[in-house]
Amino acid sequence: MPIIKSAKKRVRTAKRATARNRQTKRALRSAVKSFQAAISGSKTKAAEAHRKAQSELDKAGKKHVMHKNKVARKQRQLARAAKAAGVNLSSAAKKTTSTTKATTKKTTATKKPAAKKTPAKKSAAKK
Repeated sequence: MPIIKSAKKRVRTAKRATARNRQTKRALRSAVKSFQAAISGSKTKAAEAHRKAQSELDKAGKKHVMHKNKVARKQRQLARAAKAAGVNLSSAAKKTTSTTKATTKKTTATKKPAAKKTPAKKSAAKK
């Protein structure tokens, strides 16, 4: 057990970080395993599982739980496995983007901004 105050704080901080990292790793592993299981089943479920696994890998890389090169390597491996299984990855991306684009935009009348009045310059007083 550390004696110095800053060392005690580092122990507490490391414990919290370890818990966060463990949670990220657990979510990543479960997403990758569900993708591996979905490959043999439905292609649409496999595409969705692939998207989820890619997202979890990105999160792990962003949080520095996993090195960025390892993340890239794992993503390539997942994509290669999906392609070998015949999963259409582009249709899953189109499916998610089409639902977000379906929302309609309301057009409002744009108002012209008021013209700024410039203050008149005072002439310099002659002495």
